[in-house]
Amino acid sequence: MKAVTYQKYGPPSVLNMVDIEKPTPKRNEVLVKIYATSVTSGDVRLRSSDFPGIAWLFVRLIYGLFKPKKEILGHEFSGIVEAIGAGVSKYKVGDEVLGTPTMLPSGSYTEYLSIPEHRKKGVLALKPKTLSFNEAAALPVGGMTALYLLQKAKMGIGQNILVYGASGSVGSYAIQIAKASGATVTAVCSSSNFDMAKQLGADVTIDYKRQDYAELEQKFDIVFDAVGKTSKSKAAKVLKKEGRFVTVKALTSPGQEHLEKLCQLAEQAALKPFIDKTFPFSDIIKAHKYVDKGRKRGNVVIVVSS
Repeated sequence: MKAVTYQKYGPPSVLNMVDIEKPTPKRNEVLVKIYATSVTSGDVRLRSSDFPGIAWLFVRLIYGLFKPKKEILGHEFSGIVEAIGAGVSKYKVGDEVLGTPTMLPSGSYTEYLSIPEHRKKGVLALKPKTLSFNEAAALPVGGMTALYLLQKAKMGIGQNILVYGASGSVGSYAIQIAKASGATVTAVCSSSNFDMAKQLGADVTIDYKRQDYAELEQKFDIVFDAVGKTSKSKAAKVLKKEGRFVTVKALTSPGQEHLEKLCQLAEQAALKPFIDKTFPFSDIIKAHKYVDKGRKRGNVVIVVSS
């Protein structure tokens, strides 16, 4: 089977398409034929080892000091269960699924993954019928991060929520999740992305290039930093007395319940992944080059199998 590996840190050109052995599901495992995956910020950072300050050393100690320990990237996927191992009860052959390869030996830049039915880390669920394989592949990472942080901030009905970096993957989900909770959403992004933000449900849009959100007279219950480019001290200027600031720079630990909630919202047509571009598996280097530019909107999807 085909897989994309990288054996050293660097630019997109370090990615290589190779042939590897197709896995066989062991006891309590399901074999998934991957239909789609994505290029997340985590993929490009791990590939390039681009982490700020001392974080660079800590990440290298975990993922490989001189070269990657896990040679296949890919943080999320969608696909179809092709085979099951003994003891599997939740899934059957032919089920359409989505999930993350967290703590597996391989990432999702491959044609097949063998995945434990139950894990302490990593998620797997039936694909919402309302989503295509491309859309489903982009749901877990950005969606779970947004939901986890909004719940941490005690999101509730009737709140005013400001999403900074609203046109990125996490931001695009934060808008929709907040709206589904009954909040009023102010989206901060470039004016070229206003239509996108409004399409996702934003009530108010602010161009960060022309207006400093910290100078707004309005006060917010939550300021959500979806790109890691604002600060708690700045957000404090527009937060209510009991308001909360959350950022993607914080450690998160979303789990199965978060993915299942996202799938429920998708089934209710309250949430839909925003796809900026799709690339065939053979053009994964081009996809990484595109994301490296830092201008992607929502999600970039890799079509592994049609």
